[in-house]
Amino acid sequence: MNGLPEKIGRYRILRQIGRGATAIVYLAESPDYAQPVALKHVRFGDKLRDEAKWNRRLIKLLKAEKAVASRLEHPNIIRIYDASIEPDQAYVVMEYFPGESLERYCSFEHLLPIHRTIGIVFKCCMALDHAYRQGIVHRDIKPANILIDDQDNVKITDFGLALNVSKRMETDSTFIMGVGSPAYMSPEQVKGYPLNQKTDLYSLGVVLFHLLTGRLPFRGANPAQLIYKIINADPPSVSQLNPDVPEQMDAVIRRALEKDLYSRYKNGAEFAKDLSAVRYRILDDSYVPPDTERFAALRKLSFFTEFEDVELWEVLRICIWKKADARVSLVREGDSDQRFAIVLDGRVELSVGGRKVAELGRGEVFGEQAWLDNLEHRNMLSVVSLAPLTYLEINPAALALASEEVVERFRTQVSTVVVRRLAGLARSLSQHMPAATVGDHTATGGLDLRLLDE
Repeated sequence: MNGLPEKIGRYRILRQIGRGATAIVYLAESPDYAQPVALKHVRFGDKLRDEAKWNRRLIKLLKAEKAVASRLEHPNIIRIYDASIEPDQAYVVMEYFPGESLERYCSFEHLLPIHRTIGIVFKCCMALDHAYRQGIVHRDIKPANILIDDQDNVKITDFGLALNVSKRMETDSTFIMGVGSPAYMSPEQVKGYPLNQKTDLYSLGVVLFHLLTGRLPFRGANPAQLIYKIINADPPSVSQLNPDVPEQMDAVIRRALEKDLYSRYKNGAEFAKDLSAVRYRILDDSYVPPDTERFAALRKLSFFTEFEDVELWEVLRICIWKKADARVSLVREGDSDQRFAIVLDGRVELSVGGRKVAELGRGEVFGEQAWLDNLEHRNMLSVVSLAPLTYLEINPAALALASEEVVERFRTQVSTVVVRRLAGLARSLSQHMPAATVGDHTATGGLDLRLLDE
């Protein structure tokens, strides 16, 4: 179907409002309702006919959504009005909600004020509590399935993956193995264990963490590493990743993300109660948006090339933007101060024993020796600004509270800078040294074992 259809079933199509891998969502007029509705339409074309297994799975999801919807009526859950499954097409007609998903607000530059985030997740808690009281577990709670509008009205959608916990698993037509989004899955879901309402509360805890910090609590270079962390690792502290978050939120997140089911929140109402207590303690609702200009300035530096955006926002939170006049002593040889810095604008001079060693400019690191020296923690060089200087100061005490990914990025980048700088100094020094000795043999890198004849 290339153009816009005039009608699908009894519904007159107005315009397309969304498209996914298997479905197109239209805004439509209904003969039964005064307000427009959203119609999710799936066509079983030749490609899908060839994929019989996927076709059956898709039909099962649509049937599940229809069956579940008849039991859910809550202001924070998208209402399903109608569904039809035919030989060549299927569609689900639902409440039209002109909002957007929470995905946009999971990146640090778009984080919502904390009191708004708590209010949104509070409403999700109550919606999930209602669903479970009807015997329904969503199983795929993630930012993409939570919609909000500019008044912070909230709607949870896509109950097509829902599990009817009142039925036996082996006979439940709504139970489909392997559903859910890995980063938001609970440990028991990852393991394929039986699920109850606590799996949704865990996933909502991950969403809350993401909305407060701009990053996921568990990340991995590959799916196996991610799953290992979900099952075994403790989440970082949200108040350390984002100092604007009250410390009381750490306990709420920890309980929501408990791996032990008995220690996790038992229902959405209990989760919501603790959220309201934290919200009550937030006295100042003023919100200062993040400094995108400083983010852009760091993104241009080669030092931060390997840093992900969320890690770079974290750098801005834990580091201090500083200025200095010309001829200011920034680091003294022999000092044990472990703070180090990156030049943003201007130049600095490195010296040892009162003799100039090198000049550094934009993007270069200085004062890093005490941080890297694990024995004496002392600087081997002095650093003086040669002109008005802008620099980013990194305090190891603050860095120690950062995520392990950011700490590792700094250690890797600083070590690389030091090695390259030493290589450059060695080349300069070699210009004033005698010719090198040439070896007669090349080392094999191992022992050369031979059998001896007796």
